[in-house]
Amino acid sequence: MEGRLLRIVRVIADYQFGKGAGKALFPETCKFVLSSKGKIRQIKDGGVRIATLKADTGLLTLSIEGAKRLHRTFEYPKLRVVVLKEVSSFISKGRNVFAKHVIDVDKSIRANDEVLVVDEDDRLLATGKAILGAKEMLEFERGVAVMVRKGIS
Repeated sequence: MEGRLLRIVRVIADYQFGKGAGKALFPETCKFVLSSKGKIRQIKDGGVRIATLKADTGLLTLSIEGAKRLHRTFEYPKLRVVVLKEVSSFISKGRNVFAKHVIDVDKSIRANDEVLVVDEDDRLLATGKAILGAKEMLEFERGVAVMVRKGIS
């Protein structure tokens, strides 16, 4: 059972984040929190939540631990939204990213993608959901670019 569940979440992660994400996020030691109907809800490793499988989309949302694992696995700029150093302390506390603060972004990011928010030195600040696509994040001067789920501090 656990092996089957592990294969499922690894395939979803590879689809959502790119080849290799499944193994990076979910080692063999993962445990699963299931709904009353037996559906996967959360994936934990060593008691720490790595990701949640959203029932409405069938996609993963990342915890900070999950974001750290992807950050280590994928080289810059994959999955990243880069913000100005001046706002990094606010973002790391869980504040949303505004378009005017975005200075670089993975060109393949689309609205609603799960993203890693980093500073100019590629230090992980937060994880969240892109509200805008990559092009809009760089062109817009107003509005929220990323709804931050969790900051690193």
